[in-house]
Amino acid sequence: MLALRIPPRIKRLPEVTILLAATAFLFASARAQTTPPATPPPHQRSTTHSTAAHHTTPSNAHASHRASAITTHRTAHTRTAVHHRRRRRPLTARELARSRRLQHAFVASSQLRPMAQQLAQTPTPAAYAGVSSFAHSHTGEAAAAAYLALGHAYLLERKFPDAVSALRSTHVAEASKTQPDGALADYAAYLTAQAFLQSNQLPQAETVLNGYDQKYPDSIFVESVPILRANLMVQEGDPQAALAALSPHRQEPVAGKADFQLALAKAEALAGRAAEAQLLFEHVYLDYPLSIEASVARSQLATNGVLATLPIDQRRRHADALYDANHFADAEDEYRSLAGQANVDAAARDAMLVAAAECDWKLKRLSQTQVNALPDTNDDAGARRMYLLMELARDKGDSTTQQSIVAQMETRFPDSPWLAEALYSSGNMYLLLKDYPHAITYYGELARRFPTSKYAPSAHWRAGWFNYRLGQYDEAARLFDEQIRVYAGGKEIPSALYWRGRIYEDQEHKPTAAAACYRTILRVFSHYYYAMLAQDRVTHLGDVTPDSIADLDALKPVPIPELTDDVPEDDPHVVKARLLANAGLNEYIAPEIRASDGSDEWGAFAEAEIYASYGESWRAMRLLKRAIPFYTSAPMEAIPVAYWRILFPQMYWTDIKADAERNGLDPYMVASLIRQETEFNPGAVSNKNAWGLMQLLPSVGRALAKDEGLRHFQTSELLDPATNIRLGTLYLKQTLDKFGGQPEYAFAAYNAGDDRVIDWQSVGNYHGIEEFVESIPFSETREYVEAILRNEQIYRELDKLTAQRAQR
Repeated sequence: MLALRIPPRIKRLPEVTILLAATAFLFASARAQTTPPATPPPHQRSTTHSTAAHHTTPSNAHASHRASAITTHRTAHTRTAVHHRRRRRPLTARELARSRRLQHAFVASSQLRPMAQQLAQTPTPAAYAGVSSFAHSHTGEAAAAAYLALGHAYLLERKFPDAVSALRSTHVAEASKTQPDGALADYAAYLTAQAFLQSNQLPQAETVLNGYDQKYPDSIFVESVPILRANLMVQEGDPQAALAALSPHRQEPVAGKADFQLALAKAEALAGRAAEAQLLFEHVYLDYPLSIEASVARSQLATNGVLATLPIDQRRRHADALYDANHFADAEDEYRSLAGQANVDAAARDAMLVAAAECDWKLKRLSQTQVNALPDTNDDAGARRMYLLMELARDKGDSTTQQSIVAQMETRFPDSPWLAEALYSSGNMYLLLKDYPHAITYYGELARRFPTSKYAPSAHWRAGWFNYRLGQYDEAARLFDEQIRVYAGGKEIPSALYWRGRIYEDQEHKPTAAAACYRTILRVFSHYYYAMLAQDRVTHLGDVTPDSIADLDALKPVPIPELTDDVPEDDPHVVKARLLANAGLNEYIAPEIRASDGSDEWGAFAEAEIYASYGESWRAMRLLKRAIPFYTSAPMEAIPVAYWRILFPQMYWTDIKADAERNGLDPYMVASLIRQETEFNPGAVSNKNAWGLMQLLPSVGRALAKDEGLRHFQTSELLDPATNIRLGTLYLKQTLDKFGGQPEYAFAAYNAGDDRVIDWQSVGNYHGIEEFVESIPFSETREYVEAILRNEQIYRELDKLTAQRAQR
């Protein structure tokens, strides 16, 4: 557990300053447990590396040089990280008092956090007992946080009496003569109301909700209380009171939420205004198709006999939304329901039945007989039917039937998007069969017929790449140039630039044009895999002045917004979010932060920092990946180092370094692989039954444990970080040895299996390991290999930057 130790110099400061300093100290200390000190650059360490890896990996030979050289090309980004403190509105006396009390509560409950987090994640009897023991052995804010954690957990398990009892204890623990309501009182009250409502104790719920907004005007739940009150009044049979609760808020943002609209619909229905209620139920059902409320609205519309009268096109949009969200079972139900309606014409019925059949195919339960039974029409439904027949032929490996169906579609449905689907799937089929001429034909035809389809950039690129692999360099060069010009915003551009550069360099002997391609990658795609390759080629070319090529000059880096790590430590919502983490109420951390002024600039970082501080680096990383997806295009100086440290954590660094050295591995390589496998989530178990940080199968774990002399090994031990790293590094070393120490082969095998890599190697004729990587047919595996190599580079750059700043 983390113990609070306030340095002597802090004790002499005023109380609020002490609290702020103590909070910062606790937060920094917790973070230090998950982010160890930066490792010196490779040339300052004595870590032993694999000799084979050094001799066979071009990326290792110039790591230090590349890290500095790439930086010299990253001058096109206009933003730099903001580290200075921003001017903010001063807190009012009331806000300061609230912040101070929250700080007290945060500091007092700091040792509760691991137990509360355990309870939130795995509510076992032991977890309940641990938090309960903490509550009983503490007083005041610390006890209140523990009781809130218990009440929240009981509520989620629908143990309503226990929830109410614990939440009442929260109030009792916090209350004092001068302040009857404590730092967590609004949460305790809101969750208590929820418990009463869900257990149908309506008068008790009403008592709690009465005057909530006056008691807790700063609570994030203030806008939700009218919805709770309205639902309560509907349950009590008082529609007018429900409407009175909702009506003042019709013009507020909360009115745009599905739960508000559903509550309003129920109130209108109970008030006898059937027409108004019907419109609202329709609105919820049609306009919030993925919400829980939509299913409730659908049931109501069906009960009232209205569902079948809704316009077919509107219900179809609802079903399509479910399909697009991969809710295939629900979508199929909707399509079949529509097909069964008496007012649906034949064409629409056919369309619904084919759509339902595709849902079955997505769910892997479609048969040839089902598709054959569908009407063979000359409209969009007919095209979709033929597409499904093609997919079934592909699933059987029946290339003759597949080719015949696509040829028929080209004649019967030349402009159908289902032909585009069939062409792309056919190209993928022949890619996996290593029949590159056929793959080129289908990919090229798709790009020609449907240049604006969602598949066009990928299909066009693959046609170019397989022309390159077949040695048809003139055609490949034409397609690469076209890719850069026509699909400038596509994810294939770094690949197209690099391989166009290689043709300029190797086949056309135009080093200045090649240099232009490579330097464009360095300028626009700073932290991509291809930037590493491009830097090697720039170094190889030497002192060459790049050509000015208009299509290349037109490519611009992704704009980097201004980012700051300057989180207001005394903001009441920020402090409360951290307090909620202590109590294990993780789902409320983000809403609490968003309630703070200015959180659009730093809110994602503040939330990620909270998760990282209690060891959930994977959750913190995912959050920042979503918030700043452009980070792989950004130079190091464009994003604050604190962001990079969350994006590239060094959890378990002592174990990683020790076990990497023991197996002759680079610790950066191990950390990079862990980042790609599980984002440093030690409890990860995949759908393929791979366990722990380095995703080891139980059978592999047992074999490795035997090699290591670990007796009585249990699969659950793979969830222990130290054990997983120990065995995982051994497995990685063994995989590297199988493939001659070549990391690219080893990473591909780690992801897709040894047999597949051996199969891909058998194609042969690779002019360099990068051609093998580019030719990996599985996008997931190819991107996995590229990402690990990229991760290594970023880890090195980040530690080098940290070391440089430490020396200033």
